[in-house]
Amino acid sequence: MNSATHTLREKILEALALRGSIPFPEYLELVLYDPELGYYARPHTQVGRHGDFFTSVSVGPLFGQLLAQRFFTWWQENGRPPAWRILEIGAHDGTLAADVATELQSLSPEAWASMEYAIAEPLPRLRALQKDKLAQLVANFRSVKHLGELASQPLPGIAFGNEILDALPFHLVEFADGKWHELHVTEGEAGQLAFLRQDSALAPLGGNFPEGYRTELRTNFPNFLRNVSAAISNGLLLFADYGFAAPEFYDIHRSSGTLRTFSAHQAGEDPFEKLGEQDITAHVDFTALAKAAMQLGYQPTAFSNQGSYLTKIATPMIRSGALDDPKKIAQFRTLTHPAQLGASFHIIEFSQTNTTSPELIQRLALS
Repeated sequence: MNSATHTLREKILEALALRGSIPFPEYLELVLYDPELGYYARPHTQVGRHGDFFTSVSVGPLFGQLLAQRFFTWWQENGRPPAWRILEIGAHDGTLAADVATELQSLSPEAWASMEYAIAEPLPRLRALQKDKLAQLVANFRSVKHLGELASQPLPGIAFGNEILDALPFHLVEFADGKWHELHVTEGEAGQLAFLRQDSALAPLGGNFPEGYRTELRTNFPNFLRNVSAAISNGLLLFADYGFAAPEFYDIHRSSGTLRTFSAHQAGEDPFEKLGEQDITAHVDFTALAKAAMQLGYQPTAFSNQGSYLTKIATPMIRSGALDDPKKIAQFRTLTHPAQLGASFHIIEFSQTNTTSPELIQRLALS
């Protein structure tokens, strides 16, 4: 056991000594986001072929270039505002931001020059990496520690995140003895961490579930979206992540939930292993996300698997021959093919000015 793991374990045990048990979201905050010892604070390559997991950004610059096409279209459709903002949440080392900004500059020097690219990042290590990569590349780059720093000066624009929703802490709940229980973290036998079943007020799922059914609930979507939306006006929210609409997410056959751990591209299910050295995540309930957005006046205006979404954006580029380069073709296939990233990831958009189609209401089970 290295000293970092031991120290992080001590922090957890100190919290347990005071309270007996802690809710799972608080445990995740410690092991993932502790500013010194948490997983995301570690000086370690987490994303890419040599990291712990592979994302759309890892494929190459095409993902950012396609998003830039969407953002440019938004800018055109909304009157070419002379000052507008792209806000990225969960920007990691700034690679996606660089891809987006570079493509926007190529598409329209006017749009690029009038754009402020903002990143909200609480972790000092990542904030430094982002500044190193973007300060000279983006004319109007703004780095803030908290989203609230942008709320006093909202601009029209776009707020987006790639695989940020699945990183939000979540509750674990289990159906037993005819009711829902919340799973807290406690100290078990021989000092190892274990789950403790507690009575819970988190029971929004009804009672038609088998004994021992376990799943995840995120109660932080409303607050998260409120903070994000306060930074932009007349804007678009866009999120790419893996997950399902509620009927599929809470299918009775998905009885053990979607919690997964990732380390060196190996998936696991034990969140108590490798403290601070593995990612802990769960799929996104897009229906819950949509309901939270609608409470803030946003309507879901697009929701599809990543393959369909990116293919729609890329169609004009394909017709013009802009994607004929072999490297771009390979990247496009990886991003969109159902056997690779095209089916496992979904992209959802929200708008304050457009309405939701009946088809989308049905797909997201919002009726």
